[in-house]
Amino acid sequence: MFNYTLVSKPSFVFDENILKSIFENISKKIKKNQSGNINIVFLDSQEVRDLNKNYRGIDKTTDVLSFHYHENFKNFEKYDTVGEVVLNEEKIFSQALDYGITPEKEFFNLVIHSVLHILGYDHETNEDYKEMYSIESELWFEIFGEEKV
Repeated sequence: MFNYTLVSKPSFVFDENILKSIFENISKKIKKNQSGNINIVFLDSQEVRDLNKNYRGIDKTTDVLSFHYHENFKNFEKYDTVGEVVLNEEKIFSQALDYGITPEKEFFNLVIHSVLHILGYDHETNEDYKEMYSIESELWFEIFGEEKV
């Protein structure tokens, strides 16, 4: 089972039971026998931009960055903390406004997306995008009982 640690907290309120449910559902859905902890960190736009530039060579901010602490996506047994989700709190607010949802729901959306990246999913090709989006949509429906925005 995958768990999380909130390294920092956002300025908006969110239901921690839903966050727990996200991790439980991801653990069940992926059906890998691994477990591990994923850190969740909230930063401002400039801090995320700096990380994006340093680690990806892209000099602009983004909504979320995913860092995995290993090279083998298939074997987490020997790892305690397997990755980190770095969220741009300012982008959460602006994207929530753009999508007509709450910051809480955008946060949950980005967590699902980012954790899937840590577990080895990507969207570099059209086929990969379809697979990842399908898993995201299924998880969203299982957790919220509604279609993903």
